[in-house]
Amino acid sequence: MMGHTHALTGAVAWLGLAPVFAAMPWLNESTRWIDTGIMAGALSPAELIAGALICAGAAMLPDLDHPSATIAQTFGPVTWGLSKAVSWVSGGHRGATHSLAFAVLTGVGAHFLANRYPIGRDIMVVLMIGLALRAIGIGVPGKKLASALVNVALTAGLFVVFRSYGVGYAWLGMAVGVGSFIHVVGDCLTERGCPVLWPLRHKWLLPYKIGIKTGKTFEQKILAPILSVAVVGLLYWRLAPL
Repeated sequence: MMGHTHALTGAVAWLGLAPVFAAMPWLNESTRWIDTGIMAGALSPAELIAGALICAGAAMLPDLDHPSATIAQTFGPVTWGLSKAVSWVSGGHRGATHSLAFAVLTGVGAHFLANRYPIGRDIMVVLMIGLALRAIGIGVPGKKLASALVNVALTAGLFVVFRSYGVGYAWLGMAVGVGSFIHVVGDCLTERGCPVLWPLRHKWLLPYKIGIKTGKTFEQKILAPILSVAVVGLLYWRLAPL
C-alpha cells in the first residue's frame, strides 16, 4: 500500500480502539482531566489527537526498510541514513520489518523508552509525528530539502503544543506497536504479501491469492477516500461529546 493509505489506517486504528486503550490503567496513568469534563482514566482530546498522529506515523515504520521511499526523506539525511541502516539489518524491503515480530519489538521498545528514558521517548514521538505528516503529503512538491524543513517546523510545533497540553505518553508503546502491525496487515492485502511470521520466509496474502494492486484505482479512488472519511468521522465521534 501507499504511504498515505498506511498512515490513514494507523489513525483509524487508534481512534477506533481509543476506548479500549483508555480502559487500560497502565496506559493512561498521566491522564486525570476531571476539570475539563473528562472522566479520570479517559484519554484527553490532546492525547487522542497525538495518539492518532503517532499511530499513523508508526504505520509507516516498516517502510523504513526502503531507502528510496518518500518516507525515508522525512527529515532529510537523518531519516535516509536510518532507512539505509534498517534496510541492511532487515534484509531489504518487505523483510523483517514487515512482520509480527517487528511490530512487537517496536511496541515494547517504545513503551520502554516512554517509561525509562524521556529523551528517547521524545525522539520517538517526534519521529512518529514527522512520519505521519510526510505520509499525508505535507511538504513542497519536488523539493526534498524544503519538504524536510517544513516537516521539521510543523513537527516541532505540534510537539510543543502537545507538551503544553500535558500529554502523557504512557500509551506510546501501544500506539507504535498497533501502527506497525496495521502496516503489516495492510501489505498482506496487496499482491506481494508479507512475511508475517518472520524469520519464516513464507509471505502471507489476505484474502488468499487475491491482492490489491498498490497505487492503482481501488486504493487511490476508493480505499483512501473511505479511510479519510473514517478518520474525520471518528474524530468527531470521539471529541463531540467532550
